[in-house]
Amino acid sequence: MKKIIATITTLILVTSCNNRLVQHENNGFTYSEISIKEGGKWVDGKRGHKEYEGGTFRNVQEHTLDPQHTDHAFDIRYEGPGWENQNVGYRLYLDWRNAVDIFGKKVKTQVLQDVGQDGFDSYHEPLPWGQDILKAGKSLGIGGFGRLVNDTVAHLHQVENTYIKIKNSKNVSSFEIDYSKWKTDNHTTDVKAKVSIYPYDRFSKFELKTSVLTNGLTTGLVKFKNIPLKQKKSSNGNWGYIATYGKQTLVDKNDLLGMAIFYKSDEVEKLVDGKDDHLIVFKPTTKTMTYYILAAWAQEPNGLKNETEFYNDLNSKLVQLEKSNRL
Repeated sequence: MKKIIATITTLILVTSCNNRLVQHENNGFTYSEISIKEGGKWVDGKRGHKEYEGGTFRNVQEHTLDPQHTDHAFDIRYEGPGWENQNVGYRLYLDWRNAVDIFGKKVKTQVLQDVGQDGFDSYHEPLPWGQDILKAGKSLGIGGFGRLVNDTVAHLHQVENTYIKIKNSKNVSSFEIDYSKWKTDNHTTDVKAKVSIYPYDRFSKFELKTSVLTNGLTTGLVKFKNIPLKQKKSSNGNWGYIATYGKQTLVDKNDLLGMAIFYKSDEVEKLVDGKDDHLIVFKPTTKTMTYYILAAWAQEPNGLKNETEFYNDLNSKLVQLEKSNRL
């Protein structure tokens, strides 16, 4: 009877928007969240824009961005949605940057509910659970998206409305974002983005859909000096990846990180060596485009500890994509 009860207990799904994970039998957990400050007020900030002062953070299931929100406005905990499983965490800057950052984890437990609660930038410092390990700068980070216009990546400076909805369900945690009337140069489109994470491995799935044909839609990996880019295609040519590995974290000068993006060859127009990013430029389409990001930190418990292990892992995933068209 005790064994039956224990088995049933492991199958229980616990999910809510209030700091609870989705627990899976044998395979760890998934979790996504967004946390908004309430009870404070907008004031003139030191950076030339409004900042949110006072108040407390509350996790919400859905949210429409305040028109005054921008980078370092302090109204969203760690500046956007976060998502994690037992191996890795990610966050998206839900502002004009639209870049993806990495939370390196030293533990196998859920951590995001506590990140940023003890100070807006505390997660940039080493903590028992890990820390923010990537400097995105002016780039797309790992898998953010923008539009390549005249050899320059245009980020999301001009968006009429941004709406996000969080979903923690049985086999996956995800969020969906609707960007309304994103304007770049003389072009305007709506964009629907869905980002998902699963209770295994360390990758995350991205799905993008534009309302009209959009030239130059692009994603990419942040570039670092003396860190070479590697590229590879599956044997049937249907999938490919771009990847980097080396000393490219905020932690210290010897800390190792691997980053990769897997893409569908028939959805991609070209690969471009950008100013701040290694870019993947998509063909114009109004169909859903799919790609996967993956971050492998050497300090992850039982993770990929060196460059050989990292690229062996990527190559095995190319084989999987070739066979099943998904990870």
